Amino acid sequence: MTGHLERASPVSSSPAAAEPPPSEPSPGFATPATVSSDPGGAPPPEPEDAPLPRSKRMRRSRTSVVVLAVLLAVAVAIGGLGFVWVATQLQEARTQISDQQRQISDQQRRLDEQQEMIDRKEQFGAAMGDLYATVDPLVGLPYSTIVPWYRVEDLADRAWIHRRNPAALDQDVADLTRLTSEISARSAGVADQAASNASGTVWETTLDRLGRGWVSTVVDESAPCGTTALACVSSTAPFTVHVQADSQTDPTVTDWIRTGAAYHEYAHVLQLTNPQPTADALAAFGGDVETMADCYALTFLDGWSLAHEVAIDEFSYYEVDVGYGYTCDAGQRQVIRDWVDRLGVTRQVVGG
Repeated sequence: MTGHLERASPVSSSPAAAEPPPSEPSPGFATPATVSSDPGGAPPPEPEDAPLPRSKRMRRSRTSVVVLAVLLAVAVAIGGLGFVWVATQLQEARTQISDQQRQISDQQRRLDEQQEMIDRKEQFGAAMGDLYATVDPLVGLPYSTIVPWYRVEDLADRAWIHRRNPAALDQDVADLTRLTSEISARSAGVADQAASNASGTVWETTLDRLGRGWVSTVVDESAPCGTTALACVSSTAPFTVHVQADSQTDPTVTDWIRTGAAYHEYAHVLQLTNPQPTADALAAFGGDVETMADCYALTFLDGWSLAHEVAIDEFSYYEVDVGYGYTCDAGQRQVIRDWVDRLGVTRQVVGG
């Protein structure tokens, strides 16, 4: 059955008014009618897709905002924590890298210092080798002070103390090189000195032969040896014999006397250049270096004596006493021989 639903009119308890006549529905369009099953006139139920009331919409919106805010805060917090963690890790990595670089730098510095010390030690060793090469040809010469081994030993001790101090070790190398140069300079020209006779005197001929070119002869007009001595040697220049010029013209002084006097002066050269053996031998001569020098001439110059007769003519002569008036005995002459055997340059090992 087909029918039209009509909109229900509200029920009122007031007297009923005249109802207007029903309107004609438009053809083909049915006016929706609200059907209520409640005879008491309760409002009909709302359709499912009807919009929510405003109060519900506001409560739902507030809830969504709060949830979003919480989620955003959590995300920010997590992001912040992540940033802090990453920053901390980066800082720790930088610190670790910096520490490693510093350790590498320190290790390289120590290696460089060790290499530098090794280089300095090798330089000192090379300088010591040069010194020994200079000394070896001098071994056996009767002048021990040519090579001052106490200075060499001191430099070796200093080098050991300074083994971790490159600058100080450099100075030790320089000092050792300088000492080698001094020794070399002393031996320079020795062969020429031995082969020449600049003064043309018996003094120089004798001293060149005895001294192997190491002893020079100077004829002095200024009397450096006093008024009575024919010649002398100074401790400040132990390889130089000063000869009084007037000894060359004195009629009481013969070439034989000059030869014996040269032996006496050469004994002083040996005394001054070999201090320790000399100190030991002097005990046999009461500590008198002049008596000991006379004994050297008496021991090694055959036929020498301290008393001489120098002819003036066939009927007269001079009695000339040379030296210090004491002729040593056989025991003292043996002391002289033993003393000479102890003299000279030796090759010593230092730094061992």
